[in-house]
Amino acid sequence: MVELSRRFATYRERFLQRIVRLKLYDKETISNTELKRCLNSFDLTALGVGSTLGTGIYVVTGQVARQTAGPGVIVAFAIAAFASILAGLCYAEFGARVPKTGSAYVFSYVTVGELVAFIIGWNLILEYVIGTASVARAWSENFDSLVGNKISHYFLNHTPMDVPGLAKYPDFFSLLITLLLTAILAFGVKESSIINNIFTTVNLMVVAFVVGAGFFYANIHNWEIPRSEIPNPGKDGDGGFFPFGFAGLVSGAATCFYAFVGFDAIATTGEEVVNPQKVIPRSIVLSLIICFIAYGSVSAVITLMCPYYLIDPKVPLPQVFAYNHLPSAHYVISVGAVCGLSTSLLGAMFPLPRVVYAMASDGLLFRFLANVNQRYKTPLYATVLSGLLAGLMAMLFDLAELVNMMSIGTLLAYTLVAVCVLILRYQPDSYTDGSNDEGIRPIDSSFVSDGKPSIPVHGNEIDHQRNDTEDGPAHAFLRSNHSLNPDDAYLDPSDQYHLIEKRLPEPTVRSGRMVIISITVISVAILSFNAIIVFGMDYLAKKAWWAILLLCIFGVVIRIYQPIPYAKIALPDVDKIWRVDGSW
Repeated sequence: MVELSRRFATYRERFLQRIVRLKLYDKETISNTELKRCLNSFDLTALGVGSTLGTGIYVVTGQVARQTAGPGVIVAFAIAAFASILAGLCYAEFGARVPKTGSAYVFSYVTVGELVAFIIGWNLILEYVIGTASVARAWSENFDSLVGNKISHYFLNHTPMDVPGLAKYPDFFSLLITLLLTAILAFGVKESSIINNIFTTVNLMVVAFVVGAGFFYANIHNWEIPRSEIPNPGKDGDGGFFPFGFAGLVSGAATCFYAFVGFDAIATTGEEVVNPQKVIPRSIVLSLIICFIAYGSVSAVITLMCPYYLIDPKVPLPQVFAYNHLPSAHYVISVGAVCGLSTSLLGAMFPLPRVVYAMASDGLLFRFLANVNQRYKTPLYATVLSGLLAGLMAMLFDLAELVNMMSIGTLLAYTLVAVCVLILRYQPDSYTDGSNDEGIRPIDSSFVSDGKPSIPVHGNEIDHQRNDTEDGPAHAFLRSNHSLNPDDAYLDPSDQYHLIEKRLPEPTVRSGRMVIISITVISVAILSFNAIIVFGMDYLAKKAWWAILLLCIFGVVIRIYQPIPYAKIALPDVDKIWRVDGSW
């Protein structure tokens, strides 16, 4: 019985170790990939802009202006852009530290553990599959409207479906367009990137046309409409710049936030980018800035061209130009909408097979999904199967149901990445005894270049080996520009820049524990704070003392437990460790 208990304890310990083990990368393996490194800053920025801008600029701007924010839609987009840039900076930091394919999946694997990585990996697969299916469905509906709804009428008459949660008819056209783009992605990342660049450029040209032509018909009075001119006061707002008040502004900002979803596709290209540690962060931030400028400009134009209560939330741009006697602009806008849908579809499909490839490479999915075609240098099986799955969902499911299913996945991925950034900054290396057989340490991103080769030593080596490097200028550089793994050591005698072993006083075990406690307390406080705002808004409006007190308490707790960096977080100077030919 005692022996059985010991065995059970041993198996339990091994199981717990496996579900929390972290993934290890070092300088000798981080650049290894079977994929083709061929993407540059322009390609990634176009991918981010195409995925993020998409068709939201043709629909969301008018929808928020008409229903929730009025002319204040500009401020709503500014708030959403600020939140998105914060999320983008989290992805950018991880992209610099862990330039591998997999996005939030691989980020969580190197910081939180295998179980969380498995969950978030499947969450990303679900998010991208649903995103691809929803955009494909929207593409089909848009094309159907251009041909007089002949496609939908035909399938409704011949193949109707009357099942709750499913579409009214099987949309074979959305399946066809999804399979077509799947074939393009399978033939090579550079070829699909060129197509995306073309569509994104056309889309931005249409946006520039809308903004340039629209400002000629701008009327500042549409931002200052008095309540007396509103046809239905209350239902259509109260006029002014914020006709629906603060609540409408916040609601509009929440809707606008989802218009910025898509930049995370850039983080999945870590193994297909030349100089990823420099290109990925730059492309993420630049794409979000471009999208904010586009959203803000179009929002300003449509609310200046037409009173907000007359804007059609379904087709805002053609309607505001028709209001100003320019119906011919509809054709230009239709071209932009088609290009926007195409880039959104390509941007939604692009990261999906790469997440599947990353999980299969780690053994969390079937290994054959990690096979890379030697001719096209793409994960062929993962691309074909994920495209087929997305196409079937687009054919069978309703668009509204798909979008609702995708929202929770997006928020979960963004939240986890933000949490992982805090953990990565403060959590020390727990495996310093040299017995790490399974590669369970986060990636190290520091480097030095003092020209002397280093000795790979770990926590169980003798002390005089450490002293050889602790007194040099390279160690002084590392003490001021350290990363998070104090005891990592690597050897690369073939490179002119050599890594040395580091012995840094921080972060410590205490800092690692404190950041976990802080994250837990902040999470509970934020949930409680938001619950009071959502469910206790009426009591706050009536100035109920208990609601205000609770709001203040949770606000103070959030502020107190906000982690403060003990030192400047320095990212590696990639120009010193990345050769011109693209090797490390």
